[in-house]
Amino acid sequence: MSTPSYYAPKGGLPEQTVLHTGRAVFTDAYAVIPKGVMQDIVTSNLPFWEKTRAWVLARPLSGFAETFSQYIMEVSPGGGSDKPEINEEAEGVLFVVEGEMALMLEGSEHSLHEGGYAFIPPACKWTLKNKSKRPLRFHWIRKAYERVDGIKIPKAFVTNEKDVAPTPMPHTDGKWATTRFVDPEDLRHDMHVTIVTFEPGAVIPFEETHVMEHGLYVLEGKAVYKLNQDWVEVEAGDFMWLRAFCPQACYAGGPGKFRYLLYKDVNRHMKL
Repeated sequence: MSTPSYYAPKGGLPEQTVLHTGRAVFTDAYAVIPKGVMQDIVTSNLPFWEKTRAWVLARPLSGFAETFSQYIMEVSPGGGSDKPEINEEAEGVLFVVEGEMALMLEGSEHSLHEGGYAFIPPACKWTLKNKSKRPLRFHWIRKAYERVDGIKIPKAFVTNEKDVAPTPMPHTDGKWATTRFVDPEDLRHDMHVTIVTFEPGAVIPFEETHVMEHGLYVLEGKAVYKLNQDWVEVEAGDFMWLRAFCPQACYAGGPGKFRYLLYKDVNRHMKL
């Protein structure tokens, strides 16, 4: 597999002469946060993080995301946190899109580069530092873990997408594939964070309509995505939120691969 190359925001601010024309959309079924709105003015600081800022892409909110939050974290050289997570019931996934991460996880130190992936269970002890000389940028997806009597909490692990073979979707000749970091049959996990890859010309050939909520961050390429009743053009750096049961389909027109980081909630009864 070739070396990954993912889009990550750099901030800044448009010139005063730029036309006010954008692609941002917020509806009761989906939202599109295009890369052009991820500027300095919309970043957030977080408790116990040094030399760090975050673009918040999703958070639990009435009429918006219900099950998860998602940040793009930017850690300057020498920055990081000795107390990154303040909620002991939160689990998390870290995915590196740029730079190098020094992750101390349950007493073991790991060096994560582009494509690096870490699963962090609730109440896990971890720290994170940028010991390099260039900025570190990574996704941090957080969810309140749903405990089930008789099912153990999953263990922490670290890997890289380059070391995980994508699983082709049936009857697609490998043109549509999913990189799965956990076994879909492992009921310890109540969320999946995967990477979906479409070759040029590949499609989702029907309107998926399902209970899982989605967060999709486009890592590479461009495509046209069907969101509810609308066809929306998206490209690397764009984020999409899809409410449960929002119809969705996709056409990857090329010229290169279309790839996105995908969140969905799984493996639990519906709350009554």
